[in-house]
Amino acid sequence: MKPRLVAVSPHLDDAAFSAGGTLAHYARDGGGVTVVTCFTGNVAQPRGFALACQLDKGLGPEVDYMALRRGEDERACQVIGATPVHLPFLEAPHRGYESAPALFGRRLATDDMADRLAPELARLVEGATLILGPLGIGDHVDHHIVREALERVADAERLCLWEDWPYLDRAERVPPDPDWIVDLDHELTAKRIAMCAAYESQLGFQFGGREAMEERLARIEQERFHAIPAPYPRKT
Repeated sequence: MKPRLVAVSPHLDDAAFSAGGTLAHYARDGGGVTVVTCFTGNVAQPRGFALACQLDKGLGPEVDYMALRRGEDERACQVIGATPVHLPFLEAPHRGYESAPALFGRRLATDDMADRLAPELARLVEGATLILGPLGIGDHVDHHIVREALERVADAERLCLWEDWPYLDRAERVPPDPDWIVDLDHELTAKRIAMCAAYESQLGFQFGGREAMEERLARIEQERFHAIPAPYPRKT
């Protein structure tokens, strides 16, 4: 049986931004790669802060934002032959987090998303040789929820947590030494950049544009991962 990697991404870009080289490495070596994205559900007419998160990417209210982003994710996965899986759960701005500071603050008492997400992830990671997910650098509530759900359902021997990009570039806290390092050669760096480039709607907001993204990622020589128990405990 071929080894199987399952990367569990909070949003439609996190896995590629944070671990695209590692996904490409696994695929190049003949392993099956699945990228599960948790928060890809649609809201027909987003309003308030949820709509603002679309408008600040230069996309008008008439655009089906999540359909556009799911298409970007499919193109990113095609770069390395990975299988995309899109779960229908809603992002934090649709769950009562009504400002940018709220996204990076404490979890709402009414937010039961980890309870809802865990059974789905248990099904999807069953039989995986290696499971990747977010460490939680940057403290985005969705990243912490995905990490918590994974810790509930994945045994520590198979679970490794990536250093969240691009949050790592501007984080106040620097992670300690990693438990696992993947060295990126020219081909893996090129694949990571190509995957990230597929998320066109996010490049300006996250990196300052495609050229800036390519320049920054070209300088990265490693992707780093942390075993459980790991730093950056979730906020509750």
